[in-house]
Formats: sequence, structure tokens, C-alpha cells
Amino acid sequence: METPRYPIGMQTFSKIIDEGYVYVDKTAYIKPLLKQGQFIFLSRPRRFGKSLLLSTLQAYFEGRRELFKGLDADRMDLDWTPSPVLRFDFNAEDFSNEKGLQHLIEWYLRDYEKFYGIEPEDTTVSQRFKSLIKAAFEQTGRQVVILIDEYDKPLLGMEEFNEMFEKNQRMLKSFYGNLKSMDNYIRFAFITGVARFSKVSIFSDLNNLKDISMDDEYADICGLTENELLENFRSGIMTLAKKREEDFETTVEVLRNYYDGYLFAVNGSRLYNPYSVLSALDKKEISTFWYETGTPTFLAKWVRNNGIEPREINDVAATKDELVSVGFDEIDPVPLMFQTGYLTIAHYNREAELYELRLPNREVEIGFFKHLLPCYAPLTTKRGSGLEFTLFKKDLASGKIKDFMHRLSILLKDLPGEDHNESTYRAITYLLAVLCGSNTIVKHRSYKGRSDIEVFTGKYIYIFEFKYNRSVKEAMNQIMSRDYAGRYSLDSRTLYLIGANFNEKKDNRGLEYEIASC
Repeated sequence: METPRYPIGMQTFSKIIDEGYVYVDKTAYIKPLLKQGQFIFLSRPRRFGKSLLLSTLQAYFEGRRELFKGLDADRMDLDWTPSPVLRFDFNAEDFSNEKGLQHLIEWYLRDYEKFYGIEPEDTTVSQRFKSLIKAAFEQTGRQVVILIDEYDKPLLGMEEFNEMFEKNQRMLKSFYGNLKSMDNYIRFAFITGVARFSKVSIFSDLNNLKDISMDDEYADICGLTENELLENFRSGIMTLAKKREEDFETTVEVLRNYYDGYLFAVNGSRLYNPYSVLSALDKKEISTFWYETGTPTFLAKWVRNNGIEPREINDVAATKDELVSVGFDEIDPVPLMFQTGYLTIAHYNREAELYELRLPNREVEIGFFKHLLPCYAPLTTKRGSGLEFTLFKKDLASGKIKDFMHRLSILLKDLPGEDHNESTYRAITYLLAVLCGSNTIVKHRSYKGRSDIEVFTGKYIYIFEFKYNRSVKEAMNQIMSRDYAGRYSLDSRTLYLIGANFNEKKDNRGLEYEIASC
């Protein structure tokens, strides 16, 4: 069987088609998009297929019908007459550089000005953009198509560089303002980004911009549905299953746990992260591929600084208005976590009009919590310290719960500063447990109450109950009296019960604990 060619990180539609890479057909969306309106905005997480979608639209508007042979768009009643296309990609640039944004826009403008034979007389990038749109229209006799990829990249992660952030914001506001003032010359404009930021011109000034980010009709426009996964990548999944020495269905379940779970509209499909799935099939292994491409550190800092406990991240809610617009002057990190893919829709409460949110999958959980843990505890990778993260993980995997708790007690005692409380200790323990265990549950309800944390590995189950400035005995009595272990009486794994108390008393500061097995 010929090995499929996976377009990992590839963003050019024509290259994927011409060179025989696997392509998941999303071209059926072209016709409804054209009917939506003149100006369209789509928010999706990074590496989720936005750039490929824009490249596909570019090929259509350029009239390259030969590329669509056998695809849905080729069977539709579409106008294939070429239009002039202006595409701007803000994805790959260092915008902390003083003139990074201006140089990138000028580079695009020079290229298009040369193509249309324009000698720029205007001085600002905004004025040159306006002249370019008009010239493209006049020379071709066709209204212009404008495609803008990752419009918000010059703002994301820039809030620490106050001066540069404000400068980039002003330039983008002026640049995007042309979309409204030149609408008579524009046939269609499609704008993508990670987040919908308030106070940026395309949202505050362009009142006819259609945001389809949470529309049911376009919920699956990027990403992979499970049907698409099975229809297009069955051979790759079979190869991965063979290497992992497991059956096909088991491998699909592993892929589902790690990479599925994204939901962008209530009536949409649960989606797989395409970059991670392609990487897993290509490398024939399961890993945190999306996280390794760069988790925004500022998100972790927002969560830590604004008092959101890590174990509460899977139990937050927001209105639609809160989710669709983000302001950098806001302290609530939840909307940005949703738009960047670190939270997704778990359930919609129609009566309360609230979206209940959670982490989408294991990959996101591992990636985000690895960035969040250093905000609480100074773990080290230095060998011989006894506090290496790998040792904590090894302890739980091998049933050495005494060693795990001993390391934890040392870690908590050596925390820098004195301003710690119950939530600090609980957060550190929870983050460690999540990162070390294959599955972690918080506040697991039994018929008599809820345990604090339950961790599951291949051979062991750990049930933790924590107290603060109380006693180990009280914690252990609660586990026993409420029979937290009862539901696992038929499980063949070894079960450990851990009662612990975070003691902040000056004469005996630290972690006290008791361990029982059953």
C-alpha cells in the first residue's frame, strides 16, 4: 500500500492538489460563503486550517477550476470568472520589532504595485492600500477580492510591549479602515484570526462584517470531523495501530482522546485538530504536536494572576457576547482561551443562555498545564535535584505514591515567598496529578460526596483528599466515611487513598499526609 502524503503545515491549496497530498474537501463551503455577504470574519485556533481555507478561496477567485476537478465546488453552479485577489498574511513575522508590521505591509504593497504597474505617490500604507484596490478594479474591470490571514497576529502576545502594541493597533485600525471606505470596489473580503478583538477597526467601524465563527452552518469549515478522519485517513490509522500493537478501534479512541473535542457552535460536530492528527499519522506516534508549536505564555499568566484555579478551568461558563469579543484591557482570560482553542463548548444551557466550557482534549490539557505549572511551582529539569517533573510522573506510573508525596512535600516547603494559601497548594498538586496521570478527575461525585482529586494510570488508582490547617486524620476519615473507594471495588488496579493537610502554622509549615492501600 502506497504511503499517503500528509500536508503537515502546508497552506497552499494548489501545491497540495498538484503534488498529490491528502486533501479533505472543504470546497462545498464556497457557495454559501458567497451568499453570506461582502465581508466575512472567521475565528479559529492556530494551525487549524485557516490559511489553507484562504488559499482555497484564492484559487477559486482566480478562476483556477482545474485544481477543483473531482471536488465539491466543481459540481456546483459557481461563477469561475477570475477576479483580482489581494492577499495579506500576518502569520510569520516578529511584530515586537519596531517596524516589523509596517515593513511586512509595505512588502505586500510593493509586490502588488509592481504587478499592476503602479508608481506609489501616497506615503502611508493605508493610502497605498486604497490606491491599490482602486487600480486593481480599474485595470481588470472586476471588483477586488481581499483575503487577510491572521489579522490579529501583530497584537497577540504584544501587550507586554505597550508602546509597540499601541502602534500596531493604530496601524491596523487605519489599514483595515479601507475595507469600509472602498466597499464599492470590493467583491468579497474574508478575514481570519485567532480572536475577535474589540477596539480594532474591522469590528468597531465595519458594521456589515459578518462573523461566522459560532454559526452552526460553518462550525466544521476548519478542522476534521470524525467522518472526515475515517474517510480520508483510514490507511494511516491502520499503520499507526499496527505500530502501537493495538486494534483499529483502540487507536481511533486514542486519537479521539488526544486530538478531538473542539466544538465551535452548539449544533456543529466535535472536531479533531488537523495539524496534530496529520503529525501523529506521519510520525506514527501520539504526542503533543500542537502544544509544541508554541502555547501563548501570557494565557497561563492571565489564569494565574486572575485567581482562576486550574481545577476550575473545566467548569467555567460565559455568554455568547463574552465569548465573541476580546479586549486586552479585560482581566477575564476565559473568552481568549475559548477563541485560541484552550477551551471549547461542552454544553449550552438554553434557559440561562450560557455556554459551559472545558478543555477540549488531552493534548490541550497537557500543553496548557505544562505552561501553567511553572507559574505556581519552580520545577526543574536539572538531574539530581529530586524535583524533576519526570520523577513525579515515574512515581505515579510505578505505584510509588510515598515517593511522590515526599517530593511534593519538599516542593511545597521550598516555594519562594510567603504569600501562599490553600488554592496555591491545591493547584500545584492538581497540575502535577494531571500531567503525571493518564486521566484525572476533580470533585468526583459519589453517593455520599465528592473527592478532591482522583488519578488513574494503567495499573493504579489514586484518591486524594486535601485539608488546609486542619488534620490528616480528618482528610482520611472523609475518604473512608464517604466510601470514595467503593465505586472501584471491581477494578483490578491497585487503589491508594491519600489524606493530606497543608499546614501553614509557622512552627510546622508543610505538607502532612497518610497513605492507605486497598
